[in-house]
Amino acid sequence: MFIGEYNHTIDSKGRLIVPSKFREALGDEFVVTKGLDGCLFVYPMEEWTAFTDKLKELPLTKKDARQFSRFFLAGAASCEVDKQGRILIPAVLREFAGLEKDAVLVGVSSRIEIWSRSNWEKISDVDIEDMDNIAEHMEDIGITF
Repeated sequence: MFIGEYNHTIDSKGRLIVPSKFREALGDEFVVTKGLDGCLFVYPMEEWTAFTDKLKELPLTKKDARQFSRFFLAGAASCEVDKQGRILIPAVLREFAGLEKDAVLVGVSSRIEIWSRSNWEKISDVDIEDMDNIAEHMEDIGITF
């Protein structure tokens, strides 16, 4: 399980240090792809395979299903960690997420999210009333505290 928030910088070649706790759980090879809300999603191979298996079940006759699959699969890249604990994030993915220098890696259970510092600050700045409203709606999908 991925948890926690880590701040790192991206070097001029597009390399980003992956925290050691995340490296252990990612394994030797994993996938980075476009994520929702303007971040990148990082999946260990086992989770990526489970996700793509679900995508394969989507009906090709539905335009939304085709577009959803394209969004995640077209920009996906297989990655490995180098000897210095870094990954190379492809330019197209850096551009999509607005990654230039400062990045935030966030553990979100079965995946990691990579955010530009500015986008993370915008999305993580949720006030307590908003969170209370969100929590109330979670009960509708079976999450209770």
